[in-house]
Amino acid sequence: MEFIRGVNFAPFAPRGALATRQAQESLEALVRELAANTVFLCPCGVQRTAHSTQVDFSSERTTGDEELAQAIRRAHALGMRVALKPTVNCLDGVWRAHVCFFDHDVPGEPTWGEWFASYTAFQLHFARIAQNEGAEWFLPGCEMVMAERREDEWRALIAALRAEYGGQIAYNCDKYQEDRVRWWDCLDAIASSGYYPLGDWEKELARIEAVSLRFGKPFFFAEMGCMATSGASARPNDWSREGEYAPGEQLSWYEEMLSQLRAHPFVRGYALWDWQPRLPIPGERGYNLRGTRACALVAQTDLR
Repeated sequence: MEFIRGVNFAPFAPRGALATRQAQESLEALVRELAANTVFLCPCGVQRTAHSTQVDFSSERTTGDEELAQAIRRAHALGMRVALKPTVNCLDGVWRAHVCFFDHDVPGEPTWGEWFASYTAFQLHFARIAQNEGAEWFLPGCEMVMAERREDEWRALIAALRAEYGGQIAYNCDKYQEDRVRWWDCLDAIASSGYYPLGDWEKELARIEAVSLRFGKPFFFAEMGCMATSGASARPNDWSREGEYAPGEQLSWYEEMLSQLRAHPFVRGYALWDWQPRLPIPGERGYNLRGTRACALVAQTDLR
């Protein structure tokens, strides 16, 4: 597996956002400023709550099909590979990891079967675009922690995807879940969100390597990053953290992460979170890498 130097670009972009000139220039900057070789595009589907069974991907909240196809073509023209990662979010703000239903169907209550039928339609729609545009990777979801125990449904979804899409398929589990998913064998690679605290990387990578060896599958991080906010390196997954602008703390997290990835060559790549389709804001405390000291470090670090 070729090493992935990737980034999640304009995640959950609403309709029209990828078609702007500013977004096109930002995509070009991925190669110039970050030396990326892969871009992860994350079209968003939405459901009303974590217990709703319908995933809507037809509203203005979802990237348009043609602008997504054009973004894939632009990325290919720039020499990058493309990974499509359709992701569902809840409109009430609850994290998608909490999407859950009764394990056994109960009359009058929402069911896993209803949800997976809608979720499968959502994934297949974008798998067809990935196939038509030659996207190299497809990841049918991200951090669906409570849903991951539904092994039969996931296997059926992957089989349906393979009937429509001929590229490589992985799945983006959440941090600490790599050794809990039981259906890695039906995928081409294992992927996860690497929001591990500063100081914990060696321990967590040793645990993940055992999973990769057990299933005989390559591993990469489909998300990873740390905000430029004080205290973020202790809980890099906490996007709601408030604090002072701390680019040095963000840089320290990236230094340790890259050092540990170099020491654990079983990791076959990463997709950083994130790169916005706009110019950076001075003193920005979020994850956006463009223009940061961490960005410069990543650009000059070759882990292949």
